Amino acid sequence: MRHKSAALASVVLLFLLYTLFHFPSSSPATLQNPATSKPYAPSSFTPPAIDLSEMDPGLLTGGSIMPHLGNETLKAQLGHSSWHLLHTLLSRYPKRPTPSDRESLRTFLHLFARLYPCGECGQHFTELLKKYPPQTSSREAASMWGCAVHNRVNERLGKEQFDCRGVVDKYKCGCDDAEEEDAKAELAAGAGGKKVVEGGKEKDVLKGREPVKAKEVGKEEEVRNILDEFGPVQEEGKSRGG
Repeated sequence: MRHKSAALASVVLLFLLYTLFHFPSSSPATLQNPATSKPYAPSSFTPPAIDLSEMDPGLLTGGSIMPHLGNETLKAQLGHSSWHLLHTLLSRYPKRPTPSDRESLRTFLHLFARLYPCGECGQHFTELLKKYPPQTSSREAASMWGCAVHNRVNERLGKEQFDCRGVVDKYKCGCDDAEEEDAKAELAAGAGGKKVVEGGKEKDVLKGREPVKAKEVGKEEEVRNILDEFGPVQEEGKSRGG
């Protein structure tokens, strides 16, 4: 009798599985709106329109909204990860950004400072942004700016300064080799026209560069202004921090 019951149960289970997989429900699963207990209608959803004219002026100028972070170990780990993210982001920023690209980076950096999980750290970064506004005209300008700001933080913390001319090599991310070499050459040019080695021969990276159009921000000039503002870049081999 026991064997007959087990066999019957097996037959019923197989029938249910067959029905489930061969005769699916004709109506797809839907999510319910908890406010109305009615299903959402995906086809009728439209993203909300954003009126930038009504945006709070203090959104990008306010201070940190995060609490104090007292755990020094977590603070150091957070800082290391965050700087790695920022430097990698800036090293991948467009070489010739559009106005929208530039505004996107500027907005991100200001909101990043306000939302940084360490309140006192975010407030200090906000103050740095006010004193040294983000440079967004090109990849090299943004990368040099990020490195220079990082060195300002290192200076406050008593850490060694990082040689900004090596920022591209330090934060590689598996990018195309040719593109990386191009970016490295452009950064070297911004750092004062230093020579780079290509195919075993030295090449002056300032020679042969196209002149900057009058209507555009001078990229090389902007990078040099960054270096003048933050102080001279250290010679290679004299720094290990950053």
